[in-house]
Amino acid sequence: MLSQPLVQTFLDLSGDTKTGEATTSLKKNQTITLLVLFLLVVIIALAVYLYLHPDIKDNPLFVALGFVATVFPCLYLVWQIRKPEEYRQEQREETTAKKVVDSHPGLHTNVTGGVQGGVLSGKFNGPAAAGGEAVDLRGSPGAIYKPTIQQREKLPVPRLQPPPMDFTGREEELGRLLSHFDRGATITGLRGTGGIGKTALALQLADKLKSRFADGQIFLKLEGMSPNPVKPADAMAQVIRAFRGSDERLPEDENELQRLYSSVLEGKSILLLLDNAADDKQVLPLMPPMSCAILVTSRKKFTLPGMPETFALDTLKHSEAQDLLLKICPRIGSHAEELAKLCGYLPLALRAAASLLAVKSDLNPSDYLEELRSENTRLEKIGKEGIDIDVEASLNLSYMRLPAEAASVFRQLSVFPSDFDAQAEEIVCQDEGHRNLSELVTWSLVEFLESRRYRLHDLARVFSDSRLKADAREPVQLRHAMYYQEVLWKATELFLHGGKDISRSLEQFDANWMNIRAGQKWAKVNMAISLEIAEICSNFARNNVILRLRMHPRENIEWLEAALVAACQTSNKNAEGAHLADLGLAHFDLGDSRKAIEYYERSWAIFRELRDYSNEGNVLDRLGLSHAALGDARKAIEFYAQALSIFREIENKRGKADTLGNLGNAYANLGDIKKAIIYYEEQQVITHQIEDRPGESIVLGNLGVAHAELGDTICAIKYFEQGLFIAHEIGNRHGEGVALTNLGLAHARQEDLKKAIELHLKALAIFSKIEDRPGEVNALGNLGLAYFHLGETRKAIEHYEQALIISCDIGDRRGEGILLFNMSLSLEKLGQRAKAIDLAKSALEIFEQIESPHAEIVRKALAKWQS
Repeated sequence: MLSQPLVQTFLDLSGDTKTGEATTSLKKNQTITLLVLFLLVVIIALAVYLYLHPDIKDNPLFVALGFVATVFPCLYLVWQIRKPEEYRQEQREETTAKKVVDSHPGLHTNVTGGVQGGVLSGKFNGPAAAGGEAVDLRGSPGAIYKPTIQQREKLPVPRLQPPPMDFTGREEELGRLLSHFDRGATITGLRGTGGIGKTALALQLADKLKSRFADGQIFLKLEGMSPNPVKPADAMAQVIRAFRGSDERLPEDENELQRLYSSVLEGKSILLLLDNAADDKQVLPLMPPMSCAILVTSRKKFTLPGMPETFALDTLKHSEAQDLLLKICPRIGSHAEELAKLCGYLPLALRAAASLLAVKSDLNPSDYLEELRSENTRLEKIGKEGIDIDVEASLNLSYMRLPAEAASVFRQLSVFPSDFDAQAEEIVCQDEGHRNLSELVTWSLVEFLESRRYRLHDLARVFSDSRLKADAREPVQLRHAMYYQEVLWKATELFLHGGKDISRSLEQFDANWMNIRAGQKWAKVNMAISLEIAEICSNFARNNVILRLRMHPRENIEWLEAALVAACQTSNKNAEGAHLADLGLAHFDLGDSRKAIEYYERSWAIFRELRDYSNEGNVLDRLGLSHAALGDARKAIEFYAQALSIFREIENKRGKADTLGNLGNAYANLGDIKKAIIYYEEQQVITHQIEDRPGESIVLGNLGVAHAELGDTICAIKYFEQGLFIAHEIGNRHGEGVALTNLGLAHARQEDLKKAIELHLKALAIFSKIEDRPGEVNALGNLGLAYFHLGETRKAIEHYEQALIISCDIGDRRGEGILLFNMSLSLEKLGQRAKAIDLAKSALEIFEQIESPHAEIVRKALAKWQS
């Protein structure tokens, strides 16, 4: 009996080319032997015949016959011996290509003969194949089988699955990728975080390229993020069988498999889409011949020979994200904008959220949005409707493959609400040389921006925060708050240097604003835990010159009130006095001069006690401003004089310049314009000396106003334009708005009201953009005045009403009173005197409460209308 392994050997050999070679060699040897025997027989026969008939040896016909009978067989014999190896190889390959081994179970043999199928042992009309690799089974009892000869079916051209039917946007990315192929690219990479839409974009690109690859396109899912990524050998097998059929026997040796893979693709025009690649080691063995091209998608960043920088895929544009939501579920309607934002514009999250609403028709979009607003449950509530894997699971695939240190840094990065630089990450996450941060960029869990800053996607940040344990979070947040408190201080110090440093300081502040705000918020909530945190909270509001430029007064007040509590907690009297002074300034910005004076007087008392002359002078100057706003110019001048005396004594040039400007304004309010100009000009000299560019912009504006009051509007416009240039140069958007407002008023004086309206509209645009609410009130009020003088009274009222809403919202009592009175003037012009009187009375009540000098003007108007 034959052993089982021997039968298995026969099964393996039945399709091997070596068996074919042995058979061909046998046939060749048999042919040569027969030809030699034939020649010997012919030669002997000729010799015998000549011996018996010597008289015909000179017959030409006999000679020719003998020549043919001997020479031609000899030539054939030589040709068989020297037959080219290439020709025999082609024959073998042709024979192999035409045969496949049948799948019939049981014993098989490669014994030659015409019988095929199941037969009894010994019923073959030929011997076993020579060469020792085959076994003669003719003595075996029972049935054995011979291979069945079959013709191979023609396989279809391989094609990719179509892209998603609701594929949306990515026009810019597609254009760049197509141009890459137009330039002859053969290797292209798409990189991005999980759920960013790499596969969908790759399929869309492949669909547009299908006419360029005549031999087809093959999609290989490499499962790079799974615990068991696809092996290169298995991927090569898929490609080979796509062209050779599923029955193709493949060599076990990987080198032979690689050669077969290359030979199958050689000369073909194929696009290979390698989706979700793990790394270059997985992709390198799959590199095809130059006639083909590959498109690789991956989360991890890596390079391949001949491949340019991979395309880093970002989230969808805001409009594209909304379009995708509405394609999947039109009933989302007006909620699309907020839903897209909560999903972080991530295609995977957008598809899941929209599909959930499409399936659950009883789920109200507004209720769903309310559920998503909580970061603690957002990933869970987005769900996985309409997608293969939910957002959390997708992110977890990358997270689970991170080294322990990189995973720890990833969790700590959740404290950054916005983008950050490498230095911040190194300190906050204690990551020396930001090595682990770079590793996270490689895994597409962190984005590296063109600004050379880093950013976590919103949902990645929510994910990382969910993995950060409570006991590990507090020290990270403490380091974050401490770092950004110092960033704010450094930006403020740079601002106070003046000159070009002002622009740099504002750029630094704007770049880090979201992190500064987050640090202050954490310190404010947790200041009772320790004196260290309380001190950080207090420091966030110290020297808040930039905060005043960038923040709304009400938000500034919230910061200052928290800082005041923190300063008292740490018994820091100097910080307490500073916060009281800044609170006074914030209330002054809201138009509440009485409240401002209360805070200033408390601050003044502290600084006198501490003998802090510089801060005492600043507070005296601010007291003067508040009394001036109440219409008491004489009282204001008294405070200015005291402040100026202190600044001269301690040689504080910046304080002296500010006070000189305020003295000029006070004398201008008293009608002494020429004396006001003297103070302004002295202020201008100092601001230029100390390179106080914002101060220069302000004093130029004051000089312009003064010359306009003297009737020299042309000179005033020149001053305003110089001030506008400086404000624009240093990036002082508030200063730009003020300069445009002054220019508008100057052109209105020249009765060029259309030009005035144009300038006021530009000022309004700037104030709206930087959310300068008092500036918006001013611009809208001036637009109302311009339309009033143009005779477009109803349009004037519309602008007054818009400004009044903002004034009431921000608590600007002085502005509210002015707008009410201007509206009353417009209504009087329209003949609506009763309404005009009601509004004028409301304005008078406000002016009397805040002790504004405008109260007397309103009284006179009311007396006239009521008489």
